[in-house]
Amino acid sequence: MAGTIISGVVFGFVALIMFGIGISQLKSKDPVGFYTGEKPPEKERLSDVNAWNKKHGMMWVIYGGCILCSWLCSAFIRNSLHPVIPLVVGVLAPIVIMVICHHILVKKYVLTK
Repeated sequence: MAGTIISGVVFGFVALIMFGIGISQLKSKDPVGFYTGEKPPEKERLSDVNAWNKKHGMMWVIYGGCILCSWLCSAFIRNSLHPVIPLVVGVLAPIVIMVICHHILVKKYVLTK
């Protein structure tokens, strides 16, 4: 039981960070970046800054929700694969999906010279 509570606090804290990133991107007026070291594109190079920011922000908010859902699943699943399934499905798989979505958004919104 203590492990479930501790993991819930950790997963909840991480989910709050993801929600914070998403909300700040949703409210941003300037273009946002996706990767930690990536510089965001200049306003002039984006066809729609608001759509770019909203879609990136929503990805982070949804990712925070995935993290919470993965913890809920792990709290109620009691088998030998207990720690692996929620981790992969709820934490790692969405990262891959987010990277793919980011590259799609780059193709859609970043104007080429």
